[in-house]
Amino acid sequence: MQNKGVELNGKTVLITGASSGLGRHFALVLSDAGAQLALTGRRLGRLQELCAEIAAKGGRALPLALDVRDTASIREAFESCERQLGPVDILINNSGINGAGRAIDITPQAYDEIFETNLRGAFFMATEAARRMMARRAVGSQDIGRIINIASVAVHTLLPNLSLYNMTKAGMAMMTKALAREWGRQGINVNAICPGYVETEMNDAWFQGEAGKAQIASFLRRRLIQQSDFDGMLLLLCSEASNAITGAVLSVDDGQSLLGL
Repeated sequence: MQNKGVELNGKTVLITGASSGLGRHFALVLSDAGAQLALTGRRLGRLQELCAEIAAKGGRALPLALDVRDTASIREAFESCERQLGPVDILINNSGINGAGRAIDITPQAYDEIFETNLRGAFFMATEAARRMMARRAVGSQDIGRIINIASVAVHTLLPNLSLYNMTKAGMAMMTKALAREWGRQGINVNAICPGYVETEMNDAWFQGEAGKAQIASFLRRRLIQQSDFDGMLLLLCSEASNAITGAVLSVDDGQSLLGL
């Protein structure tokens, strides 16, 4: 894994949903770039294993249990991070679930779960991070705080049978712009990355089946995106090279959305 020349030495990054998929991959990439990490999620055992893997390579990572649906849990995660690693410089808002199914079959409970995880949780993670970043600026810090929301190609392309997922990710895009506008003069950059289809634990069974393989064949380049394809954008938004980038909703989808999916 290469860090494309970006150095994040001395930076503290908090990642939600870090126990698997893109969150886990992002943790490894940012550790290689020199960041120290607070890795959060509900599967503490997996986080501990990932932290041990990072430590074996000379990095520093802290596993923290976090349920983004619970604002008390959010506050505790930030406080634990600050006590053990220092203030959060960069937040990666990565937690998410897909909520597949026909709209007419979705229960109120399922609706609440996906909105509370994908949108409400991301919002209150961002506001907690911003409140602390602003407090540091108030006492003289000139560092730019960075919040990176992991949205989806669903921001601007309808994904069939995923009505709630589409709704939450579209909401995340507007949330990104709204928070960037509100916090721009407080020295906080807020941006979103919109991944296309990449194989993760949420969808690997689908893409290994015949219907999933047919979907891959319909993509512009007839392939899934590799996790490493996101490294450049992630490192850019975490680095000083992106100081003038805020409110951006940036697609990394291998041209998938050009065919409308």
